Amino acid sequence: MYRFCLLVTLLVATNLSNAQEVKYGAKSFEKSKMEYDVFGEKIDNSNSITSAMMYEKYSNLKTSDSLKTKFSAKVLDVCKAKGCWMRLALDNGEEAMVKFKDYGFFVPLDITGREVVVNGSAFVNAVSVEEQKHYAKDGGKSQEEIDKITTPKKTYGFLADGVLLKK
Repeated sequence: MYRFCLLVTLLVATNLSNAQEVKYGAKSFEKSKMEYDVFGEKIDNSNSITSAMMYEKYSNLKTSDSLKTKFSAKVLDVCKAKGCWMRLALDNGEEAMVKFKDYGFFVPLDITGREVVVNGSAFVNAVSVEEQKHYAKDGGKSQEEIDKITTPKKTYGFLADGVLLKK
């Protein structure tokens, strides 16, 4: 009887580890064929919009608005100190500054040029000169480039609770 129970347990464990469907509460989804590293909350890539579509959504937001969404984009830059923020490419040469909810997780420092999916809240922000200089310094910009920052800037912000990094 002991051997039978052990065999059944092994078979069930093997089948569970090979399952192609993952269940999260009442929602289920097929595993993505593309593999990702997950940072922050567990998210999937379903219902993700493109960076061009995200730019359109940003264009319709006012400074006091926010929008829950998920989008994919290319990483333009990442904090070289800790990985505590990243800039993502949008359409028309624009970019979104992504920070992480509650400073609760970080991304690798070497992901510039890679594709990510971010989930969270999008908003329009007015960034002070001081904050722009801080990000420029963290991003490894020269003192000459930092000194050129003299006016506040309207930016697109994003507070991510989860990030998928394409392997």
